[in-house]
Amino acid sequence: MIIFPSAKVNIGLNIIERRPDGYHNIETVFYPIGWRDALEVVPSSPSKSLATPPKEEGICTVSGAFVPDGDVENNLVMKALRLIENDFQLDATDIFLQKNIPFGAGLGGGSSDGACMIRLLNDYFQLGLSMQQMERYASRLGADCPFFIQNRPLFASGIGDEFEQIELDLTGYVFVVVKPDFFVPTSEAYALITPCKPQLSLKELIKLPVNEWKKYIKNDFEQPVGAHYPAIATIKRQLYEQGAVYASLSGSGSAVYGIFHTEITPSFSFPDGYIWRAF
Repeated sequence: MIIFPSAKVNIGLNIIERRPDGYHNIETVFYPIGWRDALEVVPSSPSKSLATPPKEEGICTVSGAFVPDGDVENNLVMKALRLIENDFQLDATDIFLQKNIPFGAGLGGGSSDGACMIRLLNDYFQLGLSMQQMERYASRLGADCPFFIQNRPLFASGIGDEFEQIELDLTGYVFVVVKPDFFVPTSEAYALITPCKPQLSLKELIKLPVNEWKKYIKNDFEQPVGAHYPAIATIKRQLYEQGAVYASLSGSGSAVYGIFHTEITPSFSFPDGYIWRAF
């Protein structure tokens, strides 16, 4: 059984206040886009050698353009598996993760993989988990992980873990996402922020026509992070020069996206190591 975890972008991101626990209250809109990984679960292959004992559990193979370093057990896919295994008896499976979404980009690829693993296990083993139950599991993986259970546009508040349904359909537009050849550590980005409550809630501003977002909807990370990484402002300027109606840093970066009318065919020339995709 296979599933295709999708990336997301943040449309607006306000850092409202620092909490006593050290986290920050924010407000943002998560919007899923078509940049996808591939995640597959299959029955664990038995050993064909009499000298090799049967595997008690399956293996996880990660491949693709963006394979993270380190122990595979630290991957959110495996952490999701361990969460479910704590409560259910699961047969051994082999897991294959094709990483196409770059990490350190503000696109939520790892969070999406973890949440989609919960959805995949629920379907594969017919666990009967409700949407709310899957979201509770996902919240134990990371604040934004529950978003990827529903994987539809949502207004997020709190630390990015409180969600409200919104009506937002951008199917008449094309997203162009540019990932430069560096990533921005989230802790570094937050250290640059002075929280400030906006005069108008993003929940209201998102109702404006898309061609007015440029004047009102901001990402609080963009200016301070961009001061340290000037390529961010360069990419954003290029997106607008090519006809974007709205462009922004996603999350704390480093990916920058532009929203275009469908009849526009943008073309770009970026340095080696930069990646861009249109959806």
